[in-house]
Amino acid sequence: MKSTVDEIRQRFDADVERFSNLETGQSATVDAPLALALVAQAAAATTPHARHVLDVGCGAGNYTLKLLEFLPNLDATLIDLSQPMLDRATERVSRASAGRITTIQGDIRKVKLRDGQFDIVLAAAVLHHLRTDQEWWDVLAAFHHALRPGGSIWVFDLVESSIASVQEIMRQKYGEYLTRLKDESYRDHVFAYVEKEDTPRPLMFQLDLLRQVGFCRVEVLHKNLCFAAFGAMKE
Repeated sequence: MKSTVDEIRQRFDADVERFSNLETGQSATVDAPLALALVAQAAAATTPHARHVLDVGCGAGNYTLKLLEFLPNLDATLIDLSQPMLDRATERVSRASAGRITTIQGDIRKVKLRDGQFDIVLAAAVLHHLRTDQEWWDVLAAFHHALRPGGSIWVFDLVESSIASVQEIMRQKYGEYLTRLKDESYRDHVFAYVEKEDTPRPLMFQLDLLRQVGFCRVEVLHKNLCFAAFGAMKE
């Protein structure tokens, strides 16, 4: 059985300090600092007149903070399961921006977003918690509706391969990365919670789905092993 929403919330409630570090907060994620910078730069470059960002699964606010380096004083709506994460994100973002900050504690599958409310959607290390094809469709379609024309969505997340033999290579290489980072017990720990908590989908599945729900000009920024940064524009 996969983790429940409450179990996922509890894990993140207890891990605020680690996720509050821009450089090392996601050390188990391959190329996390690079992806953070690429997503922020791509969002700023493609949506230079943005006024309002939606950060889904915002954690401690790292992605909004990095975006604010390129687009100062945006209004920000922050969504996360964890109230302690939202509290830390609000504290950090409010110090970096004069924009209005709105927080929503909840599951993105249940949060109602207004049409045309945002210019940029950020979703980092969150969509892999979606379970069914219908949930994937509903959430990405909601993001499309919530964006203004000319808006953009940018994602960094765990992905799997649609080819089993390639997936096994990616898992082996990722395991080697985790072992070098700490040790084999850490590798086993990460693999265990990924197996328990996550349901990633292939990169191509997500790119195709972005097009199906209405996005155009889909773009891959970076892929290394089982992690990818990508996005799309709304006409």
